[in-house]
Amino acid sequence: MNGTGDQRDIAPQTGGTSAKRRRAAAQRVREARDRLTSTTGTRPAFDYELLRQFAQTRLSASLVILLLVGTVGFLSSLWIGAMKAGIWTAAVLLIHAVIVAKCRQFLAAPPGEVPIRKWRLRFIVLDLFFGLAWMFILVHPVGVDEQSGTFMLFIMLLVVAVSSMLASSVPIAVFAGTVPVSAAVALDFALRGNLHDYILALMAVTAQGYFLLLAHRLYSTTLATLEARAEKDALIGELEASKAISDEARRRAEGANIAKSRFLAQMSHELRTPLNAILGFSEVMKGEIFGPHQVPAYKEYAGDIHNSGVHLLGLINEILDLSRIEAGRYELNEEPVSLAYVVGECAHLLQMRAKNRGIAIHEMFETDMPRLWADERAVRQICLNLLGNAIKFTPQGGEIWLKAGWTASGGQYVSVKDTGPGIPEEEIPIVLASFGQGSNSIKSAEQGAGLGLPIAKSLIDLHGGTFTLKSKLRIGTEVVITFPPERVMSALAPLAEPAPSIQPPQWQSEETDRPPPETRANTLRRLLGFGS
Repeated sequence: MNGTGDQRDIAPQTGGTSAKRRRAAAQRVREARDRLTSTTGTRPAFDYELLRQFAQTRLSASLVILLLVGTVGFLSSLWIGAMKAGIWTAAVLLIHAVIVAKCRQFLAAPPGEVPIRKWRLRFIVLDLFFGLAWMFILVHPVGVDEQSGTFMLFIMLLVVAVSSMLASSVPIAVFAGTVPVSAAVALDFALRGNLHDYILALMAVTAQGYFLLLAHRLYSTTLATLEARAEKDALIGELEASKAISDEARRRAEGANIAKSRFLAQMSHELRTPLNAILGFSEVMKGEIFGPHQVPAYKEYAGDIHNSGVHLLGLINEILDLSRIEAGRYELNEEPVSLAYVVGECAHLLQMRAKNRGIAIHEMFETDMPRLWADERAVRQICLNLLGNAIKFTPQGGEIWLKAGWTASGGQYVSVKDTGPGIPEEEIPIVLASFGQGSNSIKSAEQGAGLGLPIAKSLIDLHGGTFTLKSKLRIGTEVVITFPPERVMSALAPLAEPAPSIQPPQWQSEETDRPPPETRANTLRRLLGFGS
């Protein structure tokens, strides 16, 4: 009993663990292959995304770079002269224009045809030229005013910060664009030989380290974002594949269900016709209507044939009923039904079977219950299925309590409680499923098809009621079905307003027969001869 449940529990866990292992192994193989084919240690798709972000960032900040170059060139003219500042500004703008053109060319190329290594090298070289250009404007020339050191440090910090932000998706480009500037400024300060300049040189080196660390953090964040997006895309792909497989399985299941319904509909007549013949002839042979058998064992064989035919016919009827319910073609023939009367009749029909097993059936029905608006055949089948199961699984000498009464909400209920071995909690969903059998039914000598409880539950659901199964091992099982208050046909109170009389008043008929006054006057004149 417990072994079956454990196997059922272990199977999904094993399947889930195997799926996780396969997914993890596939991911490790993919990552190893990507590391072998990538120059940066990441996936090739990530390399392209990083370069694409680099190009997009450069294009979006092109106007800011133009303003920065123009402002620095104008301010530098105060120290180095307008000619030198103009030449430097033109050179930096030319390099910036080349960078913008190459970024646009990279973004316009198809992703699958982009040589990642060549384009990374191009961007690094362009950033190196950009940094060298800034280095030339920030190197302190001999004989310049000492106050220009603060300006140089400020411009260096600004250039390093901007370059670190723009090139953070390509770490080597950050080194190429910022290290020449910081090294030149720090060396220029250190060569002056005084304490103030030493401090400025140390600040320049420290600022360079800080911005390199910040660029590395931005690169790690960008890479983590790309990995999360790739995992999300992979998960979406797996979900779509699983959904496609699920849809295909659902279509196959629907097709199989339709085929099953067609088969049962076509075979119902083909199965019942020979069974009726078997039952009829076996009953004639069992009753020895045309004379006694020469061999007494033939009578027992005829009885066995008749009993087997009855069992098979009942099983076929149950399967057909269940197929009609599942297909939604079971129609309720509703009429006023006395619940206590129907339950009592079912108990009377199965009383003989219970006595043969030494089982006592205790009936407790509430009196004066109004009728239900329900299908009497369905209610009878529900009661027979529940009571038959209770008798089947209750051991000899056991007891069954059969109750019918009112629910707290105003509906009516039927309860069947036995002293059988009970059903394990994990097997309750199994016994409520079609053709499901618990461990006790498998061990029992009276095995059925596992359709009694599912049919009863489906029929009570068609009535809008509830089906509750409670069981404890070695104590017993109780099944309670309830009908909603809407199906209880309570008597209506008489109307307080009196009905109108159906006889017309006497004066109305007299006035109706009487002629108008003008007609009576004309008649009197005609009789007296006063005119026509």
